Amino acid sequence: MKLIFAIVNGDDSLAVSKALMKAGFFATKLASTGSFLSAGNTTFLTCVENERVDEVINIIKQKSHKRKKFVPASSSPDMNFPVEVEVGGATVFVTDVERFEKL
Repeated sequence: MKLIFAIVNGDDSLAVSKALMKAGFFATKLASTGSFLSAGNTTFLTCVENERVDEVINIIKQKSHKRKKFVPASSSPDMNFPVEVEVGGATVFVTDVERFEKL
């Protein structure tokens, strides 16, 4: 068994959730915040058989879109011009699970 942690942009959370459910995967959703832009994210936790890990990752990849966003370059008043950065997508961690029980 594997535990998948997927940190997804808040804008893509609903699409990822629906796609995982449609494919028969159960996930726990946690509200989270990124440190770079302090933007809202959703962290999905799902436990799956080893052979289904790639299926979950592909769903997340298909539903998590990268996009451009303008943010202030610095908090300094001398440098108050916007800079374009890429946001979105997903960060995924896969770990081994020694034991899994659904009670």
